[in-house]
Amino acid sequence: MLDLLITNASLPDGRTGMSVAVQNGRITEVAPGLSAPAAETVDAAGYLLSPPFCDPHFHMDACLSYGLPRVNESGTLLEGIAVWGELKPTLKAEAIIERALTYCDWAVAKGLLAIRSHVDTSDASLLAVDALLEVKKRVATYIDLQLVAFPQDGVLRTPGGVENLKRALDKGVDIVGGIPHFERTMAEGAASVKLLCEIAAERGKPVDMHCDETDDPMSRHIETLAFETQRLGLQGRVNGSHCTSMHSMDNYYVSKLLPLIAESGVSIVANPLINITLQGRHDTYPKRRGMTRVPELMAAGVNVAFGHDCAMDPWYGMGSGDMLEVAHMGLHVAQMTSQAGIQACFDAVTTRAAQVMHLQGYGLEPGCDASFLLLQARDAGEAIRLRANRLKVWRTGRLLASTAEVKTSLVVDGRPAQVSFLHPGIREP
Repeated sequence: MLDLLITNASLPDGRTGMSVAVQNGRITEVAPGLSAPAAETVDAAGYLLSPPFCDPHFHMDACLSYGLPRVNESGTLLEGIAVWGELKPTLKAEAIIERALTYCDWAVAKGLLAIRSHVDTSDASLLAVDALLEVKKRVATYIDLQLVAFPQDGVLRTPGGVENLKRALDKGVDIVGGIPHFERTMAEGAASVKLLCEIAAERGKPVDMHCDETDDPMSRHIETLAFETQRLGLQGRVNGSHCTSMHSMDNYYVSKLLPLIAESGVSIVANPLINITLQGRHDTYPKRRGMTRVPELMAAGVNVAFGHDCAMDPWYGMGSGDMLEVAHMGLHVAQMTSQAGIQACFDAVTTRAAQVMHLQGYGLEPGCDASFLLLQARDAGEAIRLRANRLKVWRTGRLLASTAEVKTSLVVDGRPAQVSFLHPGIREP
C-alpha cells in the first residue's frame, strides 16, 4: 500500500491529469491516471502540484526587525546598513532565534521549504552566526536552511574581518560570502573576491557573493568573480547575487561580460522586490529600477534565480515569505511577459533556485523527495498572476500545512454568483 497518492494534478511542465505515488517519503511513480491502494488519496481537482519554493538569497538574522532601532527613512541601501550597524550592539541571540523561527513558520505556510540565508560575520562575537546555526538545527526536519558567512561591513575594511569569517566557517557555516562593492576601493573589492574565493577553494566550500549591488556601472566585481571561479576550478559552485550595476552598464561591455559569466558556470540571483526598491534612489527621472539583466543572462545560458532577500528589516519594510510575490515582481520588472518568460519566472523560484542551492532529491520525478505543494491554480502563469493559495504543503510525504480552497460568493441584482479568478476557459459554469 502506498503512503500517499495524489491524483488528477496539473504539473508545471504542462502535463495534466497526472498522479504522483509516494512511499517512504519518496516519489515512486508519476503517471496519468494511477490507481492503487494508499493510506491517503488526495484528488488535486486539476490544480497545480509544484515542487517547493526555494529562496536562494535571504537575510534571516535581520528579518522581522523593522523599526529597530529606527526606520530607514531614505530607503537606501547605505542607510539600511547604517541602521543594521546601530542595531547589532543590542542584539540578543534569543530575539534573533525567535524572529527567525517565526519567519520559518511563514515560509512553510507559503510552501517555501529551502532558504539560503546570509549571516553577518562582521561582529567578532559571531552572535548572529551562533543564533542561526541553532535555528538551522531546529528547522532541519521541515526546511533546508543553508548559511552563508557574510562580512556585511566588508571583509577587508573590518578589523578582524577575515578571521571572523573563517571562525564562522569553522563553526559550521556552509558557504563563503562577500561584499566587494562595499570595500574602501575598487582594488580592495577585487582583492576581497580573490581572497574569499581562495578560502572557499582551500576549504572545499561554495561561494555566494553580494556583487555590484549599486547603480555604478563601473562596479564590475562580477567580472572578477567569474575570472577567479575559472582560475581556481570552482565552476558550478559559485553564485553572484544582485549584480544590479549591470542594469546601468553599456551594452558593449555587457556583450563581453555575459559570455564570461556563462563560461565560468557562475549563477546569478536577482532579488526583484529589493533591487527595485533600493536602486535608483539618487535618480530623478528617468529613474532606473536597478534589477540585473535577467532575460539577457538567461539567453546567454546563465542560470538565474530570484531571491526574497529581505522581510521587514532595515532595508525593506514589506515581505511575507511569498516567493510567488517575488516571481510576480520579477516578471514585471524584467518584462518577461511571453509564455516562456512567465514559465522562466516560475522556475526562478523553484527549479532554477534549487539548482543554485544544489538541492538533492528536488523535483517531481520518481526517486525525488516527496516534497511538494498543491496550489489553487491550473498552471505556473496562473499561480504567479493570483499569488495562488497554498492548499497543501508536504515535506517528504508528511503534510506540513493546509489552507481551505478560497471561494468568493456574491449577489448581483438579486442573482447569486460564485466568483472564480481562474482562467475563464477552465472556469466551472
